[in-house]
Amino acid sequence: MKTRWLSVSVLALLCSTGAVAKEWKELRFGVNPSYPPFESTTADGGVQGFGVDLGNAICAELKLTCVWVSNDFDGLIPALKAGKFDAIESSMTVTDARKKQIDFTDRLYAGPTAIVTRKDSGLAPTAESLQGKTIGYMQGTIQETYAKAKLAPGGVKLRAYQNQDQVYADLVYGRLDASIQDKLQAQMSFLTSPQGAPFQNSEGISDPLVPSDIAIGVRKGNDELKDMLNAAIKALHEKGIYAQIQRKHFGDLDLYNN
Repeated sequence: MKTRWLSVSVLALLCSTGAVAKEWKELRFGVNPSYPPFESTTADGGVQGFGVDLGNAICAELKLTCVWVSNDFDGLIPALKAGKFDAIESSMTVTDARKKQIDFTDRLYAGPTAIVTRKDSGLAPTAESLQGKTIGYMQGTIQETYAKAKLAPGGVKLRAYQNQDQVYADLVYGRLDASIQDKLQAQMSFLTSPQGAPFQNSEGISDPLVPSDIAIGVRKGNDELKDMLNAAIKALHEKGIYAQIQRKHFGDLDLYNN
């Protein structure tokens, strides 16, 4: 097998930062493929979506083989720390709590949080409006943190799920009054589907517990990989590749400056 070496630009960057480069042949991304249009599973068991396309473009820029490792979202950080994969590329929002466990690259894109309810429900994304109602979320997300801190004390009933598809299924069947997730994820997947027709998004929620910056997670102290990824992300913008991928999935929407 031929050895794949880092590009000259990345090597130069690593040398300038004092990092000692190791030989990389592949880059293993941990992903939870249950969050279309960002990450989802294909019919043949592969992965697809905006985040996946960005990850593959990053690997191409670094001249590395991209390997995708599926994992439950709430187990991504433990699995990364255990060495199951090299980085997390799975719509993971940068938070202070997560930064205590892992490091993050520069921003990939931004995604505000919102709730989804039936169009005739009259429900708003506040504890007062949702009091006595049941709201669902994917466990391990920032939306879970927000719901426990801001909604539960106001009498909102909470229900956790292993993946986002389960949340929407119970919403459709009437087991939930609302769901809370990334606003664009709901808009571009569930709300555009036939089963999502009776539902709507709320306005974006403005709260420090639900920040919007999304980035790639790496193990603490792995500055070599973080610098590589940041150099690749910068190159995708400079070469217009990021804009091409964004246009493919979202048309004229600007997720980077959202």
